[in-house]
Amino acid sequence: MNCKKNTNRVHMEFCSASENERFARMAVAAFVSVLDPTLEELADLKTAVSEAVTNAIIHGYENGEGIIYLTCMREGRKVIVEIEDKGIGMEDIEKAKEPLYTTRPEWERSGMGFCFMENFMDELEVQSEPGQGTRIIMKKNLSFH
Repeated sequence: MNCKKNTNRVHMEFCSASENERFARMAVAAFVSVLDPTLEELADLKTAVSEAVTNAIIHGYENGEGIIYLTCMREGRKVIVEIEDKGIGMEDIEKAKEPLYTTRPEWERSGMGFCFMENFMDELEVQSEPGQGTRIIMKKNLSFH
């Protein structure tokens, strides 16, 4: 592995266990703390990360075993978070982004994950291929205060 000293980027991998959703939230919060975000910005980031990781666990790996890849980057006051799985992927991204749409209605899920990600972040990009997995790229511009 070639690793140049870069404090503006961190990458980690973790198992698709539900308890690791909390770990991901805290890792992102720690990474952005040097930018001194507001409490609201921090809550927005943590919520979006939570939704993306939960989607990877429940939908990407269907609560089975797999690896979730988390990358965080800072570009000035912009935070970029990527969550990726190598799970089942999606055939229709636009359908999946519709409010209340869920592939797991028997689990009493709200189907609002993508809506929360879009509302709490400034930009959301979803890349997915059936059988190949899903990558979610979220960007948030932090305020100057």
